[in-house]
Amino acid sequence: MRVDAGLARLLGLSRTVVAALAEDGRVALDGQAAGKSDRLTAGSWLEVQLPEPEAPTTIDAPVEVVAGLEILHADDDIIVVDKPVGVAAHPSPGWTGPTVVSGLAALGYRVSTSGAAERQGIVHRLDVGTTGVMVVAASEHAYSVLKRAFKERTVMKRYHAVAQGHPDPSSGTIDAPIDRHPKHDYRFAVIADGKPSVTHYDTIEAFRAASLLDIRLETGRTHQIRVHLSALRHPCVGDITYGADPTLSKRLGLQRQWLHARMLGFDHPADGRWVEFESPYPADLQHALDLLRD
Repeated sequence: MRVDAGLARLLGLSRTVVAALAEDGRVALDGQAAGKSDRLTAGSWLEVQLPEPEAPTTIDAPVEVVAGLEILHADDDIIVVDKPVGVAAHPSPGWTGPTVVSGLAALGYRVSTSGAAERQGIVHRLDVGTTGVMVVAASEHAYSVLKRAFKERTVMKRYHAVAQGHPDPSSGTIDAPIDRHPKHDYRFAVIADGKPSVTHYDTIEAFRAASLLDIRLETGRTHQIRVHLSALRHPCVGDITYGADPTLSKRLGLQRQWLHARMLGFDHPADGRWVEFESPYPADLQHALDLLRD
């Protein structure tokens, strides 16, 4: 392989960073300076002089204690959190509420400096109104590995959702492209020329007016579960934006969609071992579920 491609894979760095190392004379093959396009050959002695890492940082955002943000696991590479409702993954234009990034900073955690300034360390997101498991990259290597894993769909993402009515069939796959709604900027919809989107679901429990579903995402589009269930005419209970019955939502005391990131599984960036993390239902979702069962 070329030096830039091979070192990028070996070290989890971008080709741009590796090319800069080679240009600065920091890469040597058998004692001779190597250019980025030189070839790596079996049996050669490879030396790489890495620059001093930049001081880890969260981002230039307010450090804010986030009530209800729990740490499920933390090590040198990853931080797994249980995100509460009303919290965004990272700062964005127009959002003035709490974020996972600012909450981690308040707890003293350091995250990867990779990614856009406002979302350093963020490798995937949950909606503000969706609770559950979320992983943040703590190291640069973990950021590269996890971003690739999400892109290549090797991460297992399981959600639980309470949908209105009873989907027929009770288990199935929704394969329908998604893009921004043509008339409402804040919504998404099934659009013929949208991005490929695939959702698998199984009914766990059926109630008189709704069904508890176990959902596995094959893709990860914005609002994917909410859009696909709405397209089936079985929107998430409480999801007024996507057509839920406000009367049922009020009866169950819901101020948001009944949707929870229940489990997240992936190969650990440090050693490749498979790890899984789970989150229990938060109080508001559990209360609504108890009322449905009663």
